[in-house]
Amino acid sequence: MTKRFRNWALLSILTSMVVCPAAKAQDRRIITEPVAPHMVCDRPVPSGKQDTATLQEAIDQCPSGAAVYLARGEFRSGPLEMKSGVTLWIGRGAALIAIPEPAAYDKGRGQCGRIAGKGDGCRPFISFSRTRGGGIYGEGVIDGQGGAIMGGGAETWWQLARRAQAEGGNQNAPRLIQIDHAQDITFSGVTLRNAPNFHVAMNRVEGATFWGLTIDAPADARNTDGIDPGASQDVTITRSFIRTGDDNVAIKAGDNGSSSHISIIDNYFGWGHGMSIGSEVNSGASDILVRNLTLDGTTSGLRIKSDVSRGGLVERVTYENVCLRGNRWPVAFDAKYDPRAQGTRIPVYRQIVLRHVRGDKGVLLMRGVDERHALDVTLEDVRFANSATWQLEHANVTANHSDVSPPLSGRATEPLPRGSEACSRAFRDGNR
Repeated sequence: MTKRFRNWALLSILTSMVVCPAAKAQDRRIITEPVAPHMVCDRPVPSGKQDTATLQEAIDQCPSGAAVYLARGEFRSGPLEMKSGVTLWIGRGAALIAIPEPAAYDKGRGQCGRIAGKGDGCRPFISFSRTRGGGIYGEGVIDGQGGAIMGGGAETWWQLARRAQAEGGNQNAPRLIQIDHAQDITFSGVTLRNAPNFHVAMNRVEGATFWGLTIDAPADARNTDGIDPGASQDVTITRSFIRTGDDNVAIKAGDNGSSSHISIIDNYFGWGHGMSIGSEVNSGASDILVRNLTLDGTTSGLRIKSDVSRGGLVERVTYENVCLRGNRWPVAFDAKYDPRAQGTRIPVYRQIVLRHVRGDKGVLLMRGVDERHALDVTLEDVRFANSATWQLEHANVTANHSDVSPPLSGRATEPLPRGSEACSRAFRDGNR
């Protein structure tokens, strides 16, 4: 991350905190800044070859409450499985690098590194499965090498993903980190970059904190989501920089369960597909707070996406103190994400609030399925440039018209009010 982006992100966060009142976080836990583990159980050193066995043994032998500490150098590894209560501490100057060998991640079906009807043929690089406590800490780097040529082949993980898209199949590529049926997981400070697939994917997690992370992948790296809380409760993502080739954050609630009580506070999103809920929401998503967020150059900004094949109830979602710039769809609440979808899982979005939101041009989309399932949205102090356009279809919008620009009936006829110093200062400094 460049100094310019760091300064802009910090300025946006600080100014928005000054001008806007505090709001209650939706995560029901009391969240404080994570601290380093008090005990280090092992200090492996890189071998210059593969370090998988050494690292896995250190994790397995480490007692709960302690950390495996990587001090400096490059550690090259295949898949690692974390243990309850154990922290992987990656110090400044250390890099944990995922080897680009499909065979190392294969689940035994020979599909990893190939295109198939399903995309679940690879193990993740780092997995937390049925663990409690522990996590990843430090100022070092975990590099998924999504842009490296795969062993035994002639293309990268990302090229495989693009070819799968063109051929109508699914790429089998490892997620960087998978957290599954886990509790009380903490990530702090670490940089995650170049994941072959999602950077952090979550399934049935109760209690997770992501504090001060940097997540970075090229804008054209397909399916490299930043953090995806799925079927999870009590999650906080804060003070983090995220730019990816897909959703910066995507909250999901598919067949595996609902997602609720999620706080996304004081973050900066660079390129990517935005702050998303969906597309799978058939089990329900609720009690979500997005506060003090800058979205700079994301294709979509604030997005809720689903359709009748995977829809459900999305409710009690608040977006507060949000700055948007250079977004094609700054707001995209769409219950017809795939207009060709068929099914009876109707998306219903209600009690959605936008408060103190600033942006420039783009399409402001709110589209429900039909009048019986119209979107329920409240706008409070929501202002975009006069070139922005509203596209409303089956949407019940509550707003004081003097409080919203452009007017909901069409384009604004007056210049964009200065309004939020958080946005104006952040945008001004970002252009230096």
